[in-house]
Amino acid sequence: MLIKNTKFYSLILIIIDTFVLLGAFTLAYVARVQYDPRPLLANVHAYDYLYAFLLIIPFWILIFASLGLYQPGTYNRRLVEWSKIAIGAFVGILIVIGWQYASDQEILPARLVAVYGLVASFVLIVVEREILRFIRSMMFKYGKGTSRVLLVGSSSATTDIARNLANTAKSGYEIVAIAGPKKIVPADLRVHHYSLVETALNNIEIDNITTIIQTDLYDSTERNQKVLGAAQSHHIGYSFIPGEAEFYSGKNTVDVFLGYPMISVYQTPLVGWGAILKRIFDFIVSLILLIIFSPVLVILFVIKRLADPGPAFYISKRLSQFSIPIDLIKFRSMGAQYGARDAAVEFREMGLENLALEYEKNRKVDNDPRITKFGKFLRATSLDELPQIINVLRGDLSLVGPRPILPQEMKMAPSRNGLLHSVKSGVTGIWQVSGRSELSFEERIDLELFYAQNWTFWLDIKILFKTVAVVLFRRGAK
Repeated sequence: MLIKNTKFYSLILIIIDTFVLLGAFTLAYVARVQYDPRPLLANVHAYDYLYAFLLIIPFWILIFASLGLYQPGTYNRRLVEWSKIAIGAFVGILIVIGWQYASDQEILPARLVAVYGLVASFVLIVVEREILRFIRSMMFKYGKGTSRVLLVGSSSATTDIARNLANTAKSGYEIVAIAGPKKIVPADLRVHHYSLVETALNNIEIDNITTIIQTDLYDSTERNQKVLGAAQSHHIGYSFIPGEAEFYSGKNTVDVFLGYPMISVYQTPLVGWGAILKRIFDFIVSLILLIIFSPVLVILFVIKRLADPGPAFYISKRLSQFSIPIDLIKFRSMGAQYGARDAAVEFREMGLENLALEYEKNRKVDNDPRITKFGKFLRATSLDELPQIINVLRGDLSLVGPRPILPQEMKMAPSRNGLLHSVKSGVTGIWQVSGRSELSFEERIDLELFYAQNWTFWLDIKILFKTVAVVLFRRGAK
């Protein structure tokens, strides 16, 4: 079963990480002591050096464990894993230095050993993890260590889960059978289909099922008990995933209320210390960016005033967290007479009904005739967004978050605005770096709701890195 294999894989990671760390610091010692002719700060014998690291490495592994490097949520996501390895390597070096100071014993024969060890530990562990990831994927591809799944449900969530788990080499799951309406079975997925869950449960041994995943509860308590009872009697795994994402996404807490387990669902995990950390990060980074880009802002301001008559900045009323209006600051990219009203109204006054309809459908248009020549340059390079650093600095926006919407757009998704505005809007966001340029308004909202419900600090970092790639290489959503 995959859960058992996951625990075994985590154990393998711990063992190999231990040897890799020891190897990294052995290389660091040899590189500085054997191949560098410069004098050493202290004569540390190789035996004493290795003995000290054998004592320190268990604490290093504990640091890795506290960062989640032995959890599937980390090692199944490459960028998150690399980031945490970097942090773990840095903290590990601090432990080494602190150990030397506290024990009053010379561990490092030279300062460069610590530097070499930091670089070597990061590089070698990343390489090790990539090799293991490849081996694991190959094993999954050939059916080794996978979990054979019976999927029970009747909603779109059932279909979505089936599609996502269908890539066995990546997920480790093999969808063998689906119990539910025929319409929920993806057309390109070859599985056994059962209209009645009772028939599927009778064939658990025939299909060699090792896990049952249920996405929807039946109206009959007896039928639900049959599904759970079948899993228990066959000693296989059982998981329940609610089909309505709003009821389980975000930050959840489990408590006991009147003897019953009670799940409290928050709109977003971005509460408490998470919100404080995000605000501190936004303030520091936006202040640094403002200092760095202030010459660019001044140059663009001067060019704008000389080349394009009218105000240099465009102030737009937008809605951010809790639907509170903010003044969004951008360099004006349209003619001075445009932008005060809804774009669809202005297009119709220009006699461009086709653009009005396109804007009403997607809330954006290709080849907007209101944009000036210099404005096209600003938009193509995303320099028109640069003044929003000021919005971030004063707390109107975050660096990463849902797109700040226009007041008139509130009516387009009335049932979802509460969740969408549970977090602060951002300069960039998940849909801008999604890699898809043809997204409808509804699809963009779906992505932003996913961000609001699944926020992590690492997700913000990932989006910021991807934003740099989008701006530099002009790819992604536009």
